[in-house]
Amino acid sequence: MTTTDKSAWIVPDWPAPARVRALSTTRRGGVSVAPYGLADGRPGGLNLGSHVGDDPAAVAANRRILAGHLPAMPHWLDQVHGFGVVTADEAADGVNGADGVDGVPRADASIATSPGRVCAIMTADCLPVLLCDTAGRVVGAAHAGWRGLCDGVIEATLARMAERVGGEAEWLAWLGPAIGPDAFEVGPEVRDAFLQRAQPAEQAAVEAAFRAGKAGKYLADLYALARIRLSRAGCTRVFGGGACTVTDADDFFSYRRDRTTGRMATLVWFAA
Repeated sequence: MTTTDKSAWIVPDWPAPARVRALSTTRRGGVSVAPYGLADGRPGGLNLGSHVGDDPAAVAANRRILAGHLPAMPHWLDQVHGFGVVTADEAADGVNGADGVDGVPRADASIATSPGRVCAIMTADCLPVLLCDTAGRVVGAAHAGWRGLCDGVIEATLARMAERVGGEAEWLAWLGPAIGPDAFEVGPEVRDAFLQRAQPAEQAAVEAAFRAGKAGKYLADLYALARIRLSRAGCTRVFGGGACTVTDADDFFSYRRDRTTGRMATLVWFAA
């Protein structure tokens, strides 16, 4: 596969405005070698994470490959499983850089209103959530691991987006590749955390998102939990979901499956 093979990307299937562009990378299409390469051990992995032990030169080359398909280099974040949100302008200027790594803002979501600002989330099991309004005024990307999702990263991102457009909007969301409901085994404390934060009308849906697993564990449906929180924040038009990063080793990096592994990116921006 060449580095320009478009099958290395997933293009979201959602009814976003024409000026909204988005993609999600897979593990294919890059230059990294095992354990950051392809599933069969061959080189060619598109690892985009600079913090996972890969050769820095390979990561830089992979990021250049990705940037060749974008209007600009993505605005990376130092993700901490929280609910902090920055604008892409702030990310570009290194706002909060003193708290992050190498001048990269410490946050778990970014938003943009101007063309050429690429919002990016890196994952390897956590849920990437892309957002936009139907009028095409603002886009956003959120890193929704279970902690950030439980603590309100989706609600915080949509609230920041609403501020940028001056109030009411009709929202769209796309759920990128994440650990699937048959693979995401969690302890009872995770279920309890979501139930404690659930609104009364959400209790039954939250309970249904957890199935009994082995030895007192639960299998959690991260996609279902995200849809509950999106609905709470006023976004009911939700697309994507259904992939499983753990079971699809050919396409995806997975920390839960491999521990030492690469990171994929899910990105959204405005065309010029």
